[in-house]
Amino acid sequence: MQTLPEIQSELNALRARVAAGQQALLAGWGALATGHDQDAANLAAYIAFRREDHRGLQERLSQLGLSSLGRCEGHVVATLDAVALALDALAGAAVGEAVLMKTGRANRQGDNRLKQNTQALLGREPKQRRVRIMVTLPTAAAGEIRFVRDLIEHGMDIARINCAHDDADTWMAMIANVRSAAGAAGRECLIHMDLAGPKLRTGEMAETPGRLRLKPKRDERGDTRAPAYFLFDASGEPGGPGLRGAVGLASYPRLSVARDWLDRLRPGDLVEAADTRGKKRIFNVLERMGETHVLACAADSVWLEQGCALKHLAGEGKQRATRVGTLESTPEALLAHVGDRLLLSRDPAPGEAGGEDGDAGRIPCAQPEVLDSLRVGERVFIDDGQIGAEVERLDAAGACLRITRARPEGDKIRPGKGLNFPDSDIALPALGEKDLLDLDFVAREADIVGYSFVQSAADMDRLADEVEARGAGNLGRIAKIETRRAVVNLPEIVVHGASRGPFGLMIARGDLAVEIGWSRLAEIQEEILWLAEAAHVPVVWATQVFEQLIKENLPSRAEMTDAAMSERAECVMLNKGPFVLHAIAMLDDIARRMRAHQHKKSARLRALHW
Repeated sequence: MQTLPEIQSELNALRARVAAGQQALLAGWGALATGHDQDAANLAAYIAFRREDHRGLQERLSQLGLSSLGRCEGHVVATLDAVALALDALAGAAVGEAVLMKTGRANRQGDNRLKQNTQALLGREPKQRRVRIMVTLPTAAAGEIRFVRDLIEHGMDIARINCAHDDADTWMAMIANVRSAAGAAGRECLIHMDLAGPKLRTGEMAETPGRLRLKPKRDERGDTRAPAYFLFDASGEPGGPGLRGAVGLASYPRLSVARDWLDRLRPGDLVEAADTRGKKRIFNVLERMGETHVLACAADSVWLEQGCALKHLAGEGKQRATRVGTLESTPEALLAHVGDRLLLSRDPAPGEAGGEDGDAGRIPCAQPEVLDSLRVGERVFIDDGQIGAEVERLDAAGACLRITRARPEGDKIRPGKGLNFPDSDIALPALGEKDLLDLDFVAREADIVGYSFVQSAADMDRLADEVEARGAGNLGRIAKIETRRAVVNLPEIVVHGASRGPFGLMIARGDLAVEIGWSRLAEIQEEILWLAEAAHVPVVWATQVFEQLIKENLPSRAEMTDAAMSERAECVMLNKGPFVLHAIAMLDDIARRMRAHQHKKSARLRALHW
């Protein structure tokens, strides 16, 4: 057991090393620290502090009833000074009240700086909760202002638009609806627009004739929990599956039918269908949804394709027949098993399934230049890490991959699925031609720009230059941390990003988990939160928050815990889906409750209610 003088000596030596390391880092950052001197100084002190293992000192301080230093992120030097003063007092030294008050003020300044920077980027703090709620808008938000009003009334503080989807006219309609709905509600709702960044995805596959499956939801016993809802569609457009995450008519699968046949349908009528397997199925007509759409449902699974017969059972033996019209063609999918070989192709021509065992086929890489950065033996992950592979050979055709991870029955590889190369040094610019064109719109219309595929400080400088060139120097910027390189370069990304305008980080947990490994995600997510707090920079907690609730209206237990932990960030992002309003309301309730229990990672010791 150390004596009190020995602990004092150890702490004072640590303070000296932190001060020296802080000054060295600040000297290296130079003019970048100007304008946010206090934030940069604390970040430098925190980096210097965390270069060492302090677990022994923590334990000895805790045994004396003092701070363990485990909650110093926002005010490193002030915390060290406060502990030194407490040790002096324990040793019998007189500590003046003025010195204690000064140390307390220094502690509070860090928290105040984080609040100021958060408000500059994410807007005013909502009532009764600290965390903001960001919601990804579906395409339907461009045309359904009632839905947008519901989002805001349920608690949306920031509307997110993904520039990888839709176009400028649709974005403008979304923004107009958000502004109008927020004004009517007397609330602030900011517009966040995510630049698409490099599309590290699988390319197109050959098309197959359209086929539509209507599948009711069943419980664990196989009993029907909910029928399959769909639309008879006489608009003249090809039928097809509904848009995932959409609302209104766009969310339903559609069967193209003749207009005169549809006009005779009435709620309560029955329609008999002969599906592709020769099975007879009965549909129930529910209600008209406008002149060209009728809502119906099926209690049994049905496979349909163009030409399948439909009979309107209208009573009194009358049967009016029609056939299913054109269905949207669907891209072929590759079925991959462990041990199969897959060609990730440079050729953009649509991919094709393999023709023999062990050959999964060929699929193009949407950004073929990344293949030049690959090396034999490096890992490749497909579809958010669901499928794992290893580079076995590289040649003029592309990268020959060997599948190393898939389900026993195999996994399907479809067009537009994400590709991750965690072992490779991918040399791609974070801002492509499309991003620069989209940035013209974002700089004019948005409050915040989301920056995908950030990997270095130079990436942040490039965005700042482009934003300032468009006369939008005060536009908020959020760097999405989604790659291994971004984690390694995080301090420099933060310093360069925060030096040029309102700035924050997004923990893009989907790609990040694949890049660094699932087992490290929780650890790295904590480190990002700590580093951001040390720099007084707000954080957005993103990816799969309440995903099951949003899709199925039934949250998992793990989702509830994840949502509670997300309150340590300054903003939580929800994705689109049919039950997103329920997710917003539940997240709002959880955030209000957790605010009374914790601030960041500190318990607040509110009275317990049993």
